[in-house]
Amino acid sequence: MFWKDEGYLLSKTNYNENSIIIEVFTLEHGKSSGIVYGGSSREQKKKFQIGNKILINCKSKNQNKPGYFTVELLKPVSPQFFDNKKKTICILAASQILKILLPEAQANKKIYESFENLIDCLIKNQWIKAYIFWELSLIKELGFEVNFYAKESVLNKSIRINNHLFKIPSILLNSSISEIPNQDIIDALIFNRNLLIENFITPNKLRFPISRQILEKYF
Repeated sequence: MFWKDEGYLLSKTNYNENSIIIEVFTLEHGKSSGIVYGGSSREQKKKFQIGNKILINCKSKNQNKPGYFTVELLKPVSPQFFDNKKKTICILAASQILKILLPEAQANKKIYESFENLIDCLIKNQWIKAYIFWELSLIKELGFEVNFYAKESVLNKSIRINNHLFKIPSILLNSSISEIPNQDIIDALIFNRNLLIENFITPNKLRFPISRQILEKYF
């Protein structure tokens, strides 16, 4: 089996002295993993920064096993933000969330396009706002939608999820806010974290990404 696709690097691990295993989120083939021979060499290392956009050529004998990847760098995303800890950890957090929540080998163009849009928004002043709403859109695409504008939610500024009552952050009720205080950012990140944990992390016995916890601490 052979396929060629664009995608974003979600994770990498050492395989042997010279090779690595990478996990990618691709446009047409969803989340996939494969072995890259020579991926740990000096010449190739720069390609494999988390969040980079790459072109993958995959060869595999069995659809249920990791294939063998050759990779070309399309867009060096992460290096643009090496001097910005907040944006760097944001890329790591988003990548880790996709890694643990996306099903294997199932394309989802809406999630792919929303992630690509998030990457593009990192150069803007309101990038953290884009990240907050990206998480909400991901939660919706994965099957859980929050109705912030139901009568009860608007009146009480809170919402009940799995018998737990959560206060709705002001930024989520008024997305037109331009200047966002740090506390509002923290409130929104904590709210989203609760949604992720209640609906995906705990039911599937997953570990919430450390990078996502660090992101909250930066505000």
